[in-house]
Order: sequence, then C-alpha cells, then structure tokens
Amino acid sequence: MRSRPHVLLSVAASLDGCLDDTSTDRLLLSNDEDFDRVDEVRAGMDAILVGANTIRADDPRLLVCSEARRQRRIRAGLPPTPVKVTLTESGKLDPAARFFTTGDNDKLVYTSTSALATVRDRLGSVSAVIGAGDPLDVRAVLADLAERGVERLMVEGGGTVHTMFLAAGVVDELHLVYAPFFVGQADAPRMVNPAVFPQGPGQRMTLTEARQIGDVVLLRYLPRHDD
Repeated sequence: MRSRPHVLLSVAASLDGCLDDTSTDRLLLSNDEDFDRVDEVRAGMDAILVGANTIRADDPRLLVCSEARRQRRIRAGLPPTPVKVTLTESGKLDPAARFFTTGDNDKLVYTSTSALATVRDRLGSVSAVIGAGDPLDVRAVLADLAERGVERLMVEGGGTVHTMFLAAGVVDELHLVYAPFFVGQADAPRMVNPAVFPQGPGQRMTLTEARQIGDVVLLRYLPRHDD
C-alpha cells in the first residue's frame, strides 16, 4: 500500500486566476459539458476533499450526480459516491450543511490535534473527526486516508487548500479549467495564495493534455516531486 493516496487537484478559474467573485451569488466558471467531465472524474475517486471555507460559501453536496456512474460504483462494491473530506482549524461548520447531510458515505473532518476536542464536540455527531498535527499537516491527513483505504483523492478547493497541497509537493495531477472571462476584483478569492511552491520556474510541470470543452479549456499537468 502506498504511504499516501494519488492526489488529483481540480480547479476552475477565470482568466485572471479567480475562483469566485465578491458577490453573494455563486460564480459559474464552467459549463454543463465540463461539469459532466468532473462528475466522471469524481466517480473514479475514493474520496473528495474541500476546505471549510468552500463548505461555508457554497454548501456543496459533493456527490456523483450521474445515476449510471453511481450504479457502476455500487456494482464494483463501492458506495455510490466517494468519501467526503474537509479540513478545519476552527470547526466552525454547520452540522446541517449538505456536506454532512447528503450521501450514504463516510464524512471525515481533519483538524489540528490541539483543536480535536472542540471540533469533535461540534461535529462528532455527523462525521468522524481526526487530529492531524499541530498545525494541521497535509501529509498526516494523507497518511491517515491511506490507512483508511483511500487510494485516489480528488482535491476541489478552495484557494487555501490548493495552496497547502501544492506547496507541500503532494499533488500528482492537476486539472485546470479556464473560463473565458476576467473577474477583475482585487478581493476575489484566488486559485492559490502566496507560497513557496516546488512547481516553480526551475521545476516546470509536464503538460499532458490541452482540450477545448465548449467555451472553456482544460489543461492537465503532472507536477514533478520526489515522492
């Protein structure tokens, strides 16, 4: 068994690298054809991870939408949709959020070890809560997921989570979809935050696919790393 899952990081962004705008409405960056592609990718995963900010902002269900794909997973002896995973230092998540209330699958919440008791008090009735170091350590999260049988993990955001995984050098595959517009707002959430990334000018990623999907483009990269 690998020491950690294969990590696929999936991002949709505007041409100026924004994940959303500053309005209260969700910004749709992709299109129906690409949403279906993402659903197909999800169906091949063991777990899907998003950050706590994404749960608070978007209230995602994180389910495999296609009934045919759900049935395919069931025939393979898998739950209809992958395990849901989130990271939170504060535990300030609504137990009634759709992340916790939808889907007949496991929900895992990782937090810093020092906050474990507090987060477990708030969310322990709707999910498993696991301490993963002080501060919360991405590699500890991945090691625990591997022990739980997760071999393929899809990371769907947001920017803080993207930054954590990319800066830690644990992303094996990057799917980047660009929408054909600019957001143009200085305070809009970005695809990544400032950090020291191993995928810098001296360690260029390998482009393995560039595909037009309607009015968006998918770029698929393989980062290089030591593990």
